[in-house]
Amino acid sequence: MEKHELVIIGAGPAGLTAAIYGRRAGLDVLVLEKGIPGGQITSTAEIENWPGIPMISGEELARAFREHAEKFSPKFMEADVKEISIEAGKKLIITDKGSIEAEAVIVATGASFRKLGCPGEAEFTGRGVSYCAVCDGAFFEDQVIAVVGGGNTAAEEADYLTRFASKVYIIHRRDSLRADRAVAEKAMSNPKIEPVWNSAVEKIDGEDMVEKVVIKNVKTGEISELPVAGVFVFVGMDPNSEFVKDLVETKDGGWIVTDEKLETSVEGIFAAGDVRDKFLRQVVTAAGDGATAAMSAYAYISEQLHLQKVLFEPEKVVSFLYSSIEPQQIKLATEIEKKYPKKILLVDGYKNKRMCEKLGISELPQAVVLNKGSLICSKKISSVQEIEELV
Repeated sequence: MEKHELVIIGAGPAGLTAAIYGRRAGLDVLVLEKGIPGGQITSTAEIENWPGIPMISGEELARAFREHAEKFSPKFMEADVKEISIEAGKKLIITDKGSIEAEAVIVATGASFRKLGCPGEAEFTGRGVSYCAVCDGAFFEDQVIAVVGGGNTAAEEADYLTRFASKVYIIHRRDSLRADRAVAEKAMSNPKIEPVWNSAVEKIDGEDMVEKVVIKNVKTGEISELPVAGVFVFVGMDPNSEFVKDLVETKDGGWIVTDEKLETSVEGIFAAGDVRDKFLRQVVTAAGDGATAAMSAYAYISEQLHLQKVLFEPEKVVSFLYSSIEPQQIKLATEIEKKYPKKILLVDGYKNKRMCEKLGISELPQAVVLNKGSLICSKKISSVQEIEELV
């Protein structure tokens, strides 16, 4: 079975940044990619909010990300990840090309915009059809555009787009917005916004760029046209997290929950970029996530390798494993360290659940005696005196 220290799933801005930082930290890195590297930015015609570059196409930026990552020589593999499993403390990534073992994993699979599925949507994506107001709103200065959707995102983004557009239609299949009352009222009070109720987009049309939308009244069946220069679709977004939904903690529609180090609820598995539960989903925030996740993974792997060396290689080791979130256990660990300096190895079992699994420890605090990796004995400890006979 192929083994790597760090396996990154996804080759968008988050995954490729993680690859750069992981390799610079000296880790053995494998990047699993599916399809064209670069993620969603490859479908964005122009990007003007990447710091340091006033204007660049999404395709060019994606290529620059990949070329930069390649300089540090991570291994790339095209594969479709089916699931991640934990077996005897080992992380196994199951793909259509076989299984891969990893010390740490970064999930950077991004998210997918829900599509309308109408004719013209795919053809004009990047040429007037957009799924990101912050990314593309400024390209429609003093033009008439349409927003499709009726939830909070659609209402908020329509209001934001009035900073640039001369007029914004909100096309919604109901007769009122589904957005929260305050959000809906703010949007509807904007003089630049005009709702088109009970309507669905039948077709997006134009020559080289979007010129109009064909809409159908869902109550009367009437077909009409709206001349617009752009169509912003906000009918929902789904995280690409299906393969870990039963493994890590997720929120709402499957967004992965992480801590400040971007670690998930499973030790040694991290998430970065649009796939995780976060406030802003942009190229720059995805790249920042990738850097954070990679350095967190490096710290985790370093600690695991250190523990492997000090716990499993010596002829005799007495170790006390405790929980760093239990005050009584912390106090006991401090007392043991004070009485037996350098004689007993203290290990935070709460942070190092994998080590506990390896040692067969399900309850803390506990002391173990090891000889070159073999468990000689283990004992539940509640006082300094109880560990004395092991020393």
